[in-house]
Amino acid sequence: MSSEQTPGGAPTAAAPKIGFVSLGCPKALTDSELILTQLRAEGYETSKTFDGADLVIVNTCGFIDDAVKESLDTIGEALAENGKVIVTGCLGAKAAEGGENLVRHVHPKVLAVTGPHATQEVMDAVHTHVPKPHDPFIDLVPEARGVAGIKLTPKHYAYLKISEGCNHRCSFCIIPSMRGDLVSRPIGDVLNEARALFESGVKELLVISQDTSAYGVDVKYRTGFWDGKPVKTRMYDLAAQLGEMAREHGAWVRMHYVYPYPHVDEVVPLMAEGLILPYLDVPFQHAHPDVLKRMKRPANGEKNLDRLRRWREICPEIVVRSTFIAGFPGETEEEFEYLLDFLKEAEIDRAGCFAYSPIDGAPANELPGALPDDVREERRARFMAVAEQVSIAKLQRRVGATMQVLVDSAPALGRKGGVGRSYADAPEIDGTVRLLPPEKASKTLKVGEFTRARIVAVEGHDLIALPI
Repeated sequence: MSSEQTPGGAPTAAAPKIGFVSLGCPKALTDSELILTQLRAEGYETSKTFDGADLVIVNTCGFIDDAVKESLDTIGEALAENGKVIVTGCLGAKAAEGGENLVRHVHPKVLAVTGPHATQEVMDAVHTHVPKPHDPFIDLVPEARGVAGIKLTPKHYAYLKISEGCNHRCSFCIIPSMRGDLVSRPIGDVLNEARALFESGVKELLVISQDTSAYGVDVKYRTGFWDGKPVKTRMYDLAAQLGEMAREHGAWVRMHYVYPYPHVDEVVPLMAEGLILPYLDVPFQHAHPDVLKRMKRPANGEKNLDRLRRWREICPEIVVRSTFIAGFPGETEEEFEYLLDFLKEAEIDRAGCFAYSPIDGAPANELPGALPDDVREERRARFMAVAEQVSIAKLQRRVGATMQVLVDSAPALGRKGGVGRSYADAPEIDGTVRLLPPEKASKTLKVGEFTRARIVAVEGHDLIALPI
């Protein structure tokens, strides 16, 4: 470890440096933020590179084959370039064919392996190999946002994780085996973190979990306390409180991973009132009742259509994004055509699709009727062609409208234009609003601030708009 000179001339050891790589979904990102916050609280320096680090932490994803490969490759790179590696995250909880830990099987030289949401286990491993420089004082953490800690997102938006795990046992999924059953965070803790984020300048709060609409089920919707008042541990109550807080700060609240349960209908009026964004990320996965049954999904296509109609009656501006799986074992051409018909009738604003991929440990692997790779990919391509037609048709309806846009990029104060997002666009997964250079010389754009813009054209999945 290198040393630095103090003003008085006495050398002092430089803070140990921990390299950090975060892979996977927003839920894994929030795990990374917790670990980074604790590292900085204890006086460690952190780095995005392996070079010069005393140790490297790799937060992995283990959900699909491509993610497993990326995680294992990254661990290998870290071992080759640094040699001292701690592995955490979903892949850390995954077993190889012989029952031993997969990461240790492939990379036996790693120092330690933990599963997801294991901040203390990771810190214990760090302490073993790189002793901490001083005792933790959270309020001294550079870049921390109060009780919200360090965030890896841009300053103007942040993810708020409200629970861990999932009670569903979908046949294609292994997340419960890695992250466990649903465990809801105390509502007071969630609201305190939200307040800290808004007070730090966050203009968009993205609520995430494995199943946001199940928030509080595990504690029977227990009444908690926040700011001296009772608040139920329930999706509606959480959304209402977050919406009121966001209104005070002129910010957005966006809901992700919402299953289409009947009680979600109660939340939609909050969108119509402008408290939270009229946007729902709903993982439908399929529409045909037989496929949904094989998937062990808690809904069916007809009920989902009825629910979408009801939501749009309450809040006509609502935007729905969803993900689907094409080529699930046993899926017939008729069942796939049913899915395409659902997509058109439901008018899903933003739809993504995966060709079914077998995942080690998933019950769906044992289902009969596995489809060839080329059929799965062909159906995914057909799905996306229809999804694009639906999405672009809905985007075309926005031409001529004036929308509020949150600016994500604005070189030279936006004099040459910029890039932002409307309420219909979540970061990184949806489209964007490409902002043209303003006509007025006095008009400027600033990252993290809102601007009003008139939609003038559609380009693919994006809108083109003129700031006004």
